[in-house]
Amino acid sequence: MDARRLSWTHSLKRRFERGEALNNEPLAVRPAMYRPFCQQHVYFGRGLIHIEGRMRSIFPTSEASNLGFYLVAPGADKDFSVLMTDVLPDLALWGSGSGQYFPRWTFAERPEGTLDFGEDESSAGLLRLDNVSDASFEAYTAKYPDLTLTKDDVFYYVYGLLHSPQYRATYRADLRKMLPRIPMVIEFSTFMEAGRRLADLHLGYESAERYDLDEVASTVLSDDYAQYAVTDKKMSFAGPGREKDRSSIQYNPRITLNGVPEDAYRYQLGSRSAIEWVMERYYVRTEKASGIVNDPNDWSREHKQPRYIIDLLSRVVTVSLETMKIVDNLPELDVLDS
Repeated sequence: MDARRLSWTHSLKRRFERGEALNNEPLAVRPAMYRPFCQQHVYFGRGLIHIEGRMRSIFPTSEASNLGFYLVAPGADKDFSVLMTDVLPDLALWGSGSGQYFPRWTFAERPEGTLDFGEDESSAGLLRLDNVSDASFEAYTAKYPDLTLTKDDVFYYVYGLLHSPQYRATYRADLRKMLPRIPMVIEFSTFMEAGRRLADLHLGYESAERYDLDEVASTVLSDDYAQYAVTDKKMSFAGPGREKDRSSIQYNPRITLNGVPEDAYRYQLGSRSAIEWVMERYYVRTEKASGIVNDPNDWSREHKQPRYIIDLLSRVVTVSLETMKIVDNLPELDVLDS
């Protein structure tokens, strides 16, 4: 029962009692979104995951591509928010409580004797199921006869609509108790295009343009990896106590980043802004029970990107600003008559 070797869940204890063997699955190592804009690898092998939920039908193999949006579950202690990701999402993406993931596709084993028509190269041998139902799609095509719609259009329309401040305010009480209801509004195309732009922005955050922050270094080391390494102390804002200056971030003992626009902090996911999620997660920490050291600098070295973390912070500033530009320009919720 040594916690430094294994964390015993109830399901793992039951497997032990049944005498089930656990086999190493090298291909079971997958990228996952542990917290907003913070990916980690997860071992998604059978036997060690306590509760898989439906994730194996959403990301059945490392080759099967998919995307979807995660949102706050009813009854959560966080304000409603939503984020698109194309990797396995953590159940508690916002740090506590649970959420729900709505994928574009799900996958199932192909029934014996059926033909593979190659719906998607990444889903070879699997049956890819469209999660925008035919009945739902027919309702949209009937409501918008002048538009030539696809099921992708409906998917992105929903993502755009869920970012609307007016939608969140209008249905605030309902969103705390139940899953979102999706009204059909006059400006379908505008919300759909906004949803596509938001999805591209949130999925491609690692390649977003870097925001031009003022990088001030008190010391310059000859080793770039050492210069830009984070430490066991989290990034912090300048200023004492409640007089924090959010325009200035102490990145590490050597580097301060100035010029962070206050407007970027408006992009909130759960209890924090996107910028604060990066500040919260990217530091060297040691897990008490196991003694495992989680050092994000290792990733920078493995991928030969000494500036990965500091550039990620500046890219998330850009993502935050661009997200709010899109959100601020969303139209009014003029719901179509039923």
